[in-house]
Amino acid sequence: MLTNLYFVRHAHSKYTPEELTRPLSEKGLSDVENINQLLIKEGIDYVISSPYLRAVQTVEGVANGIEKEVIIEDAFKERQLSSSPVKDFQLAITKVWTEPSFCWEGGESNVVAQKRGVESTLKVLERYEGKNVVIGTHGNIMVLIMNYFDNHYGFDFWKELSMPDIYKLTFDKTELKAVHRIWSMD
Repeated sequence: MLTNLYFVRHAHSKYTPEELTRPLSEKGLSDVENINQLLIKEGIDYVISSPYLRAVQTVEGVANGIEKEVIIEDAFKERQLSSSPVKDFQLAITKVWTEPSFCWEGGESNVVAQKRGVESTLKVLERYEGKNVVIGTHGNIMVLIMNYFDNHYGFDFWKELSMPDIYKLTFDKTELKAVHRIWSMD
């Protein structure tokens, strides 16, 4: 019995320093309409999301369309890069990807963030076996999860993601069988 997880990287958001309440931008809200229409056609059974507002806003229309609540799962929130803003984002993000056990002060290493995301993904696969599940999430944590199942997905792949982006991962139990990009801004 195959399970399909639709990892949805959130749509474009307005920048605010507060991660939890950062909302989608007007462009992001516009893109959400297309995401909703596409995913509802996929026969979605459940919608799970990071607690961050931008991720919830990206997938809540799908939940409304299938008349279900969005299930909030803290483990799908974005990885904490540092406890304070980094001076050079490119340098900071490159370092954590090239040294998976390294973390900036107050941040999560790739190893720690991946463990968090994968543990939750495995629980979803067990709980919703044979179902189609949307997971509203973020770029780094999404790629770290994908990387666990197939190391082809790494830093270079992350750099090519769009906002929003959707990847359908098909599993037999916990074995990844296929990955399809089903929508992006490209």
